[in-house]
Amino acid sequence: MPNPAALELVALSKRYGATTAVDAIDLRIAAGTYCCLLGPSGCGKSSTLRMIAGHEAASEGDIILGNQNVTDLPPARRGTAMMFQSYALFPHLTVIDNVAFALKMRGVDKATRRRRASELLDLVAMTPYAGRLPTQLSGGQQQRVALARALITEPQILLLDEPLSALDPFLRIKMRAELKRLQRELGITFIHVTHGQEEAMALADLVVLMNGGRIEQMGSPREVFNRPRTAFVARFIGGHNVIDTSSGAIAVRADKLALRPAESGPGIAGTVTDVEYQGTFVQVVVKSEAGEELIAHLGEAAFDARPVAVGDGVTATWDGAEAHVLE
Repeated sequence: MPNPAALELVALSKRYGATTAVDAIDLRIAAGTYCCLLGPSGCGKSSTLRMIAGHEAASEGDIILGNQNVTDLPPARRGTAMMFQSYALFPHLTVIDNVAFALKMRGVDKATRRRRASELLDLVAMTPYAGRLPTQLSGGQQQRVALARALITEPQILLLDEPLSALDPFLRIKMRAELKRLQRELGITFIHVTHGQEEAMALADLVVLMNGGRIEQMGSPREVFNRPRTAFVARFIGGHNVIDTSSGAIAVRADKLALRPAESGPGIAGTVTDVEYQGTFVQVVVKSEAGEELIAHLGEAAFDARPVAVGDGVTATWDGAEAHVLE
């Protein structure tokens, strides 16, 4: 594989008529990083990925890969490869011919392209299936073939558009580990679009959370989770309560919220509306007197020591040191 390249987006925008999908974003992704573009539908993450790939023209701004401005280059000359959500395998070609296809288009001789395709099938543990057609493969196997096909051009950056969304939950977790292993072994930059917070937290070195065409916050998964900058980040990442106080909004992690009997000192009084056992913790939902919904994640021992049920009055409290002030 070639040396990984750093990617820089400079004031990058994408407009569709009067609609601004991506609004002058600046982003630098260090070489060899696993970056997840995260956010709700319509936030601009897929448009950003397609502009990096060259499948969408940038309305304004620059895309710099390594020391080259690739903004106006066609996809094949950018040093990137795209793995699509649908995998887009050719149904009439065998697995090995699907993987080798890009090299065939470049005029590489059959023996060389098949040797290289075999190496990549070995990398993704698909060698026994080399002679099969895509319809004879499971979803996870098709994904491995699509990965091998994307990697055969030796890209400096691999772009992945919701690659796990078509898989069942168990396989999604398994393939998540596979993607991380591959990225580590190859040492190249992966840019992965997802709307799944858990997926981004598990995979990314760098999480870029987008909202309304702009970057709301970026950083390591721990930074973004533990220090959300805005109420949007706290709510989207999950696991936080956004609470309005007299001095402004704060975020308190659900596992840092404690529940006391009603009328037991300072805190937010409310009524339990839901109790769910989640294995390692019990999730308790409380509706405050002001109509706000608060969520507490209580360890089993803590819940068993002071159990609550739907309809009980409680007071939600937290340690002041656990409250994170939001912008």
